Amino acid sequence: MNRVSVSSCALRSTWRRFANWTALAGVVFLGGCDLAPTYHPVKLAYPDNWEGSGVFRFGRPDEAAPRKDWWTVFNDPQLNALEDQVARLNPDLQAEAEAFMQARDIAMQARSQLFPQISGGAGGEKEKSSAHRLWRAEGSTTPLYMSSEQYYGSATWEPDFWSSIRNKTRMAKEATQQLAADYALARLSIQSEVASDYIALRGFDAQDAVYRDSIAYYQQAVSITQLRLAGAISPGMDVARAQTQFYATQARETDVRAARDVLEHAIAVLVNKAPASFHIAPVDSYPFAPVQLPVVLPSELLQRRPDIASAERSMAQANRAIGVSRAAFYPHVTFNAMTGFMDHGFDLASLSNSMYQFGAQAVLPIFTAGLRRAELQRTWSQYRQSEDKYRSTVLGAFREVEDNLTLTSRLRTETTQASEAVNAALRTQRMSMALYTGGLTNYLDVVVAQQAALEARIILVQVQARQSDAEVQLVRAYGGGWSTGELPASDSSIMPFSPLQYNELDRSKPLAGISVDPVAGATDLGSNPVPPKH
Repeated sequence: MNRVSVSSCALRSTWRRFANWTALAGVVFLGGCDLAPTYHPVKLAYPDNWEGSGVFRFGRPDEAAPRKDWWTVFNDPQLNALEDQVARLNPDLQAEAEAFMQARDIAMQARSQLFPQISGGAGGEKEKSSAHRLWRAEGSTTPLYMSSEQYYGSATWEPDFWSSIRNKTRMAKEATQQLAADYALARLSIQSEVASDYIALRGFDAQDAVYRDSIAYYQQAVSITQLRLAGAISPGMDVARAQTQFYATQARETDVRAARDVLEHAIAVLVNKAPASFHIAPVDSYPFAPVQLPVVLPSELLQRRPDIASAERSMAQANRAIGVSRAAFYPHVTFNAMTGFMDHGFDLASLSNSMYQFGAQAVLPIFTAGLRRAELQRTWSQYRQSEDKYRSTVLGAFREVEDNLTLTSRLRTETTQASEAVNAALRTQRMSMALYTGGLTNYLDVVVAQQAALEARIILVQVQARQSDAEVQLVRAYGGGWSTGELPASDSSIMPFSPLQYNELDRSKPLAGISVDPVAGATDLGSNPVPPKH
């Protein structure tokens, strides 16, 4: 009989251990159940090379893409200084950095739901009731005063059986990576905008120099016609034509100066300066020669364009959202516990005044009239939409590269042709003035020759500026010097602080080369000091 009892106890003990291990294995299994589809980025066919033949060269492996400071190929110290200022001071770029930091905080919030949420509280109250309240008999000894003091701690935890929380956390991390790519895109856009504006400004300088030279020449022509009129050699119409040409050219020069001033104001805002306190000294000739750029192969473009990286990270988030929608079809389990002390006085530490509560809850939606299915179908549609946008972004990138390769090639040829036109027009201008001075032709021929020479010189400067701008846009189409290797890793390094950190929470530490500097956000208005660090 004793042997039977021992065997029965051993059997029950073994069964309990088996049940415990089975439950533990079930929890581990369910905790690793990821309902998101296996993510495979879209496979795209791309050409082996570019059709356009622009201003580029094939470099060694370490020169296979533009450098981070790609603008230095233009060899202009003023442009280098502007690019340095815009990277540190541009307020729009700082706002993009703050958006990236906020995404890191959102990722931290999503991950926090994987851990138990613990809270504590304490309270007390004292209450006096009326001696003549309803239902209180006369002469009753029921107390009029009541008091209660308590303190407690509670904890809730949701085991992530269906990876809903983990997928939300991964989505938040991927959103952080997307915003890092968006920051790189904003930085590249602003850098290229500064370069384009500066090139256009130097183009206006060169045009202004051409107009000033032409105005001086036309002033001499006015003097010649006036002398010939005084000697009764030429009619007054020649003087009127010469003056028309002179004043019209002055008006065109004024228009160019106005356009230059407006462009200078735009550059001032980009480098976080007040336009009234910002000035770029003009030059007398166009300073940029054609540059040689390294080539980026089509197969490398997907890794070098921040907008493509952003679109791909958006697609990865949409894939995770499907897993979150699928998890809504399964039971939602929550564990909770609470313990503490309560007393009508202050004897709270007594074991007899202790209290506790614990439990588990599982909620399974039975009938929601298609709510969960609609959400699941919507997330699948969003994923396909993100695929379409990704393909569109890639095709747009290929088009931008081809466009600017073609432009750099065509504009180089056009620059040579425009230079020849200038030489021919200047020769015609000199010969026509010599013939007019010798009395062998009328002044109308001189005016036509002067207009042709001026237009040819202005066109040459404009073509040179367009060629330099096309080179800037080609570098931008290549993605500048950026690559996907600069994206933050999708791990705990994205989190802005540790779960037990309670200091230095006013700003996140730099990550992936992105930082928020309070000094960089100050606008130089010429007199206002930079606010101090807090």
